[in-house]
Amino acid sequence: MKIKSVSLLISSLFPLLSYAATDVEVARYIVSFPGGEHVSYQGAFAKHFPQGLPVGIGSGLVFNSREGNDLLLTTVTDRGPNADAPTVGEQDAKIFANPAFVPLLMDIRVGGGKAVASNSRPLHDQQGPISGLPLPAGLIGSTNEVALSDTLKILQGDPRGLDTEGITADGKGGYWLCDEYGPFLIHIDNQGKILAKYGPTPEQGEHAVAGGLPNIIKWRQPNRGFEGITRLPDGRILAAVQSTLDVDGKTKNKAQFTRLVSFDPASGKTAMYGYPIDIDSYKKAKDAKVGDIVAVDNQHILLVEQGSDKDKQMINKIYLVDLSQATDLTAFEGKGKALEFDDAQALARRDVKLAQKREVVDLRKLGWQQEKVEGLSLIDDHTLAVINDNDFGLQAKLLDAQPKAKKIGDYQLDKQGNLSLDGKTVSARIELQPLEKPESLSELWVLTLPQPLK
Repeated sequence: MKIKSVSLLISSLFPLLSYAATDVEVARYIVSFPGGEHVSYQGAFAKHFPQGLPVGIGSGLVFNSREGNDLLLTTVTDRGPNADAPTVGEQDAKIFANPAFVPLLMDIRVGGGKAVASNSRPLHDQQGPISGLPLPAGLIGSTNEVALSDTLKILQGDPRGLDTEGITADGKGGYWLCDEYGPFLIHIDNQGKILAKYGPTPEQGEHAVAGGLPNIIKWRQPNRGFEGITRLPDGRILAAVQSTLDVDGKTKNKAQFTRLVSFDPASGKTAMYGYPIDIDSYKKAKDAKVGDIVAVDNQHILLVEQGSDKDKQMINKIYLVDLSQATDLTAFEGKGKALEFDDAQALARRDVKLAQKREVVDLRKLGWQQEKVEGLSLIDDHTLAVINDNDFGLQAKLLDAQPKAKKIGDYQLDKQGNLSLDGKTVSARIELQPLEKPESLSELWVLTLPQPLK
C-alpha cells in the first residue's frame, strides 16, 4: 500500500555538506507478507492472536540493489516477541511470548506501489538455530535481564542468544549485524549463518563469549547496546551504541554523547567517536536513543536520533554527522575517569572533540506517527528509506492495577509467580494483547531529497 505526499523541509547550514530549503517527496508503504509469514503463539493468551503474531521486521534495513524500477532491500528482526514484565528481585525482566523464536532476515521488494517481504532466513551457527534469549548472568555482555514465560515462569538464559538491531552489507554477498546484548558485531553469510562474532574484550577475571571490541562498551544500558550499523566505503564497520553508557552505574544521565565504534575486519583495529545527543531536548540524557546509521562516505553518516522529549512528545530526526574532526576516544581508555563523567566544559579541557551534525529531516514534521525508526538505508545520494519495528504486534497489559501502581514495572514477581507490592501479593495480573494499528504494522518510507547529500 502506497501514499505519495510532498512536505517542506528546512535544512540548517552545515560546514561541509549543505543544501538549501527544499521539498522532500515521501512515498509511504505498509509492508505486506503474501507468503503468510507469522510467528507462532500458542500460549496462555492465544485467543487474542488467532492468526499468530505478525513478523517483527524493521530492526535494521539495508539497500542491496535496483531491479528495473524496483528497490531490493534486506531487513532483520530483533530477539522476538517480548513485552514488559515485573522485576525479579532487583533484576529487570521481559516476557518472551515465544521463547523458541529465532531472529531472522527477510528481503523486501519495493515497486509497483507495494512493499513485499519474503525469503525468511533464520540466524544459525554450527550448532544450529540461535535464540533471542538473554545471555546468562556472569558473562561480559550480559544485561542480567531475566526472561519470563507468558505465565511469568523464569526461563533459562542462552549464551548464544542475540538481540539483533541493525544490518549492513559486507561487500562480499553477506552481511554484518549488530546486537544489543553484548553488544556484539556479527558477520553472517546471505543465508544467516554466523561466520564470526565480536564483543567487548574482557579484562582480567571477566568471562566473555566474544572479544575484539573496546571493553568500555560493556557499560551500555540494558537493552541499549548497538542499535545501528553501517559499512564505510573503506571497509570499516561502524556501530552506534543506542544511548549513553552507564559507567559504574553512574553516567547515563551525565554523559553528553553516545559512542560510535569503528571496527576494521581486516586488521582488527578499533576506534571510537562521540556522537553529541540533543541533551537539552530530553528530561534525562538516557532518554536519547539512536535508531540506526548509514554511511554517506568515509567521514559522514546519516543517523536517526529519537526518544520522548521533555513534553513527552516523540522525536524522530535524521542527522548528517561529520566524523572528520572527531577525537578518537580510544586514547582516553584507562587514563583517568571515563569521558562519560565529563560535562561539555570538562570535555573541552581534555581536548575532546565530538562529531559535528546538522538536521536533515524531522520525520514528525513529515507525518511520521510510529514511535520508532529502527531501520535507515541510503538508496543513492538523494534517496533514503526508513522502517519501523512493529514489536511483533504484541504488548503487555496490566489488569486490576493497584491504585498507586499503574505500571507493570512498579510490581515485583514473588516466589509463587504472582505480582507483589512491598512484599505483599496483590490481585493485579498481566495479559498479552495485540498492539493496535498503526503500531502493529510494518511501515516503510522512501524519502527523495531534491538535491544530493554531497
